[in-house]
Amino acid sequence: MLRSICMKVEITAIPDVLLITPRVFGDERGFFYESYNHQIFVEKTGLDLTFVQDNHSRSQKNVLRGLHYQIGKPQGKLVRVLLGIIQDVAVDLRQGSPTFGKSVSYILSAENYQQLWIPVGFAHGFTVLSDVAEVAYKTTDYYAPSEERCLLWNDPELAITWQLKGQPIVSAKDAVGKLLKEAELFA
Repeated sequence: MLRSICMKVEITAIPDVLLITPRVFGDERGFFYESYNHQIFVEKTGLDLTFVQDNHSRSQKNVLRGLHYQIGKPQGKLVRVLLGIIQDVAVDLRQGSPTFGKSVSYILSAENYQQLWIPVGFAHGFTVLSDVAEVAYKTTDYYAPSEERCLLWNDPELAITWQLKGQPIVSAKDAVGKLLKEAELFA
């Protein structure tokens, strides 16, 4: 029970999206923290999940990745930053949800150690605010290219306030994402 103090869980404006802050132990040598502990995660969140894949990306300043999701093999994601700073965004795509079409945005960094839990039914994206950022995230299902979908990052209906300096650097796939009104959604 004492180990549960090693993680603080905050409910966001979309209650199923959680901001997680681990307890960091630091001294003159550096720092240590548990980035993931299944037992504590279940105790603090009430979510008994199986993560099946870890992903790691490196991007330069002003790169915007997203807004990605998978339909047939949906993924929950636990996102953290290993180097640099990002603005991380989750968009609710669950039809019938009281927060459908709404988004939450958090600054995640190597310095604040925070993680964002994004459940199944959400699109996810981020933009890099530092010169470079390395992002790692766990997923609850495997990557399935045929199931991947992309929501247009600048859809006016979403009204996401991206912290960009000028035009973002996006992939060809992300540049032609779907508008919310055209997108495949979760039931």
